Amino acid sequence: MTDAARGHSTATLYESSAATARACGPELRAAWPAARVAGPAFTVQGIGGDNLALHRAVAQAPAGSVLVADLQGARHGHWGEILAVAAQQRGILGLVVDGGVRDTAEQASLDFPVFARHITVVGTGKDHPGHLDVPVRVGGAVVHPGDLVVGDADGVIVVPAEAVAETLDRSDDRVAAEQRALEAVRAGVTTLEYYRLGRRKTP
Repeated sequence: MTDAARGHSTATLYESSAATARACGPELRAAWPAARVAGPAFTVQGIGGDNLALHRAVAQAPAGSVLVADLQGARHGHWGEILAVAAQQRGILGLVVDGGVRDTAEQASLDFPVFARHITVVGTGKDHPGHLDVPVRVGGAVVHPGDLVVGDADGVIVVPAEAVAETLDRSDDRVAAEQRALEAVRAGVTTLEYYRLGRRKTP
């Protein structure tokens, strides 16, 4: 799959990032199986239990972006089917939210990728406009506007905007190296042999 991460997995990107990538906590997970998203972050700082900031973000985020929202991990369904449809109509690629969502079956049928801390039916208010396009903290990771955000079955990572090109090139190289390792293992070479592990060093 071709996308802003060249189709690379979160694990490959993280390992290839020369320690610049930030991993969100494992509590942020795909809201439905096989969800994947990759794109530049459009950030949202809202208030837990209120989703007006997300409505504003959908109206203002550029096409091709991923909404990344800090809602303080609140156990409310801040996002559902209607917002997902509205986001798709505007070309938004997906949502990563430190908070809760609902209507997950409907969003799976829409193929709209969502990564969240909670799945819950509890509703929200619509009173606090929040702040858009500012640095936020999601799953313990700081995200700046324009950072590359990638989510898949293994979790969510953030690659700083200035490190994206280098990280993608390193990821290409890593995938090629892993393919060579797989070919050797399938030919009967053990991983101990291939990676030269456990060899006693000469004093």
